[in-house]
Amino acid sequence: MQDRQSRQVLRNRAALMSAAVRLVSERGTTALPVIDLSEAANVSRQLVYIQFGDRDGLLVAAATDLVERELMPEVADDDVAHHRRLLAMARHFAEHRPFYRAMLTGSCAFPMTRALNRLFGSLITPAGLREVFGDLDETTTEDLKVMISGGTGAIVNDWLIDAADPLDAEELADRLEHLATAFTVRPTAPTPASGGHP
Repeated sequence: MQDRQSRQVLRNRAALMSAAVRLVSERGTTALPVIDLSEAANVSRQLVYIQFGDRDGLLVAAATDLVERELMPEVADDDVAHHRRLLAMARHFAEHRPFYRAMLTGSCAFPMTRALNRLFGSLITPAGLREVFGDLDETTTEDLKVMISGGTGAIVNDWLIDAADPLDAEELADRLEHLATAFTVRPTAPTPASGGHP
């Protein structure tokens, strides 16, 4: 009996998140009445509050679920080339632009931005940072992760909100790759001029 109830809870939760992504994408706004979300998922309005706390909690959970289901399997694999991971990320966001654009400009903008920054931060490893910057203490490592993920998030957010249609996923991936290269390529020290002075 409890197993059946658990499955029903998961089905209701999945239905609500799916309805949230669909309705936000179709309407281009997060200003959706809870009743519209619950009716689209064919569940009671009270379930939104029980499962997610409020409408914005549902919307951010839906965005996080979308990223975890569709994007993370493609970009979390360390064996995939860096550029291919960036391109997969850019394509995902381009494909779901109406949803993410509404999320980043509506009532959920702050928690949505934080969720995306956590996503980008999860892809940055301490070992990768040490490879680029040398030995770092734990605080500096965490601060660099926040700085890099926040900067990446800002670029992606601006691209999703302001770039002309159709979005060019290759262009975004190239921009992010270029920035990553700027961090990893160290300028060589100038050679002393020859001419006799020590």
